[in-house]
Amino acid sequence: MPVITLVERIDALLPQTQCGQCSHAGCRPYAEALAEGRDPINRCPPGGDDGIRALAELLGRDIIPFAADGPQPKPRALAVIREDSCIGCTLCIQACPVDAIVGAAKQMHTVIAAECTGCELCLAPCPVDCIDLEPVADPADGERERLMARAAQARVRYERRQARKARDQADKARRLAERAAVNAAPASPAAAPAVSAAPASAADKNELIRKAMERAAAMRAAREQADKDKP
Repeated sequence: MPVITLVERIDALLPQTQCGQCSHAGCRPYAEALAEGRDPINRCPPGGDDGIRALAELLGRDIIPFAADGPQPKPRALAVIREDSCIGCTLCIQACPVDAIVGAAKQMHTVIAAECTGCELCLAPCPVDCIDLEPVADPADGERERLMARAAQARVRYERRQARKARDQADKARRLAERAAVNAAPASPAAAPAVSAAPASAADKNELIRKAMERAAAMRAAREQADKDKP
C-alpha cells in the first residue's frame, strides 16, 4: 500500500488554483514549504478561512488570520474573454495552468467556465485587456466540499498539462540533438562537390545584400542625375 507523505496530505487540502498568491510557483511548492515549517498556514487566499482551519488541524498549529498586508480571501471569479476584442495572441492560453482556455493563433479564444479556477494568471499577459473576471453568483460556491471537488479536478488538469509540457520539451531537445548530430557528421568524399555548393554563410549573405543595395543606390542616383541633365 503506498505511503501518503505529509506533503501530499497538505497538497490535498489546497485549492489547486496554482495562482501564486502564496508567493510560491504553485500549490505543491507551498505544501512542501508548509511540511518543512518554512511558511505560515495563512498564505492561501483561495482556500479561505476553512483552508486555514484544515491546515492547522493537520499540522497541529494554531489558527491564525490572513495577514493584513497580504492577499485576502474573496469570492471566486471566473475569467471571461471579450471575444470581439480578442486578437488571438495565445498568451492567455500559455498562462493558464489548467488548460481552461481554448483557441488558436490569430483566432478568437474562449474560457471553459467549468475548468477555470479563477487564478487570474491570464489577466497580466493579455496585450489588449480583453479578459474580465465575473464573480460566481452561487452563494454556496465557497463551501469546503465544493472547493475540494474543484481542487481534485484542477489537480488532474494541472498534472496533465505539466506532463504534456515535459513531453514537448523532451521532443524539442531530441530534435535539436538529432539536428546537431547531422551537422557535426563529417562529410564523405562523395559529398565533397556538394560542399562547394553549400549555401553562403550569414556574413556572406549580408555582404551580397549590402553590395546589391549599393548598386541599386548608384543606379538610382544615375537616373536622378540624368533627369536633371535633360534640357
